Amino acid sequence: MSAAPAAPATVRPSVPRRDAGVPIRTLGPDDRGAIVAHLLALDPRDRYLRFGFAAQDEHIRRYVESIRFGIDDVFGIFNRRLHLIAMAHLAYMVTPGRGSDAAEFGVSVSRHARGRGYGHRLFARAMLHARNHGVRRLYIHALSENAPMLHIARAAGATVVQQAGGSECHLELPPADFDSHVAELLQEEVARADYGLKALRRVWHRAVHGLVRLFKG
Repeated sequence: MSAAPAAPATVRPSVPRRDAGVPIRTLGPDDRGAIVAHLLALDPRDRYLRFGFAAQDEHIRRYVESIRFGIDDVFGIFNRRLHLIAMAHLAYMVTPGRGSDAAEFGVSVSRHARGRGYGHRLFARAMLHARNHGVRRLYIHALSENAPMLHIARAAGATVVQQAGGSECHLELPPADFDSHVAELLQEEVARADYGLKALRRVWHRAVHGLVRLFKG
């Protein structure tokens, strides 16, 4: 049995400065295909750390189908080819008569995209969104061997309670204010614009390559 948890910590966002401008877009039902592709590309070890068990392809597909878009929130980072390379799921914990004042955070980053602070950035983005929507406490359930996830939680000031085979992290969020709402609005607009530009660039490149093949033929 673990010791009783210490007093809840208050959030103090910690984000690598070099990734301060990484666009993070809110995902919706139309992005399920990209989410499935991202998660299926994880190797067995990464799947185990993300889900807490040896998730097979069918488990992942069922998980993606179960995401409650419109209730929960999902955030993603796309590369220039519009491949989803990192994502976070913010699942709200609904209490009867009280609504959603708590949420659980989960994150995954493609192996080739690690070391760039994406996990920290996604956590900071999720914290900002959660506090703007009335969430007071953020939880992370992670295996004790999931060092990257526990590092993200501790860097943000979360209280980490060791349990048998796993760890529970919780973080008290401050109330939303004008600055937090403006910050989220700007981040979302930048991310949408970035995604749109990447999509246009792909269309342009395909058109150019098509013309080149036509003239060569």
